[in-house]
Amino acid sequence: MDTAVARSGGRSLRIDGGGGYCNHVFVGTPLDDVDTSGALWGRFHVRHTTPLPAAHVTFAALRDAADGGKDLRMGGQNGALQWNRESDDATLPEQSPNGVAMSRPLPTGTWTCVEFRVDGAAGHLETWVDGRAVEGLAVDGTPTHDIDGQWLRRAGWRPSLTDLRLGWESYGGDADTLWFDDVAVGGSRIGC
Repeated sequence: MDTAVARSGGRSLRIDGGGGYCNHVFVGTPLDDVDTSGALWGRFHVRHTTPLPAAHVTFAALRDAADGGKDLRMGGQNGALQWNRESDDATLPEQSPNGVAMSRPLPTGTWTCVEFRVDGAAGHLETWVDGRAVEGLAVDGTPTHDIDGQWLRRAGWRPSLTDLRLGWESYGGDADTLWFDDVAVGGSRIGC
């Protein structure tokens, strides 16, 4: 816990994320007290020291009991925010130039609000940054070129999420110091 940098209150979670494959650190909580039978909403504020790298990184992970305990991961690749399904390495958006352009980078040195909605019953996923929907980070069941082709190749994706973990995992040599604050999960939109 860090008392030098906080968005609200007097503390935040500081992660000193190292580079190198599987050099990871996460802090998490089970979702036992959250009704995940419908849509799961999550919100956190994050503050990065360095830009999202070209190599793949993860800073949020949710264990999916319906996918053999593998993670649904949020992080970055090619300098932009992305989702990644650990079991088959599908990315959202696809990592083509057009797909990456449908996402967005995250700023450094300032707090950014990230919200997500995962509807396990429908197999849908949505993402907002600072209250604005990110077009390339949505799965709505209708194929969208350069965005969700990899994702939809697995028919019947219906996640059953059991925890939320925040931290850092680098699959290349990239390091970052980042902070998390005002983390919340629930059955309805929490907002920034």
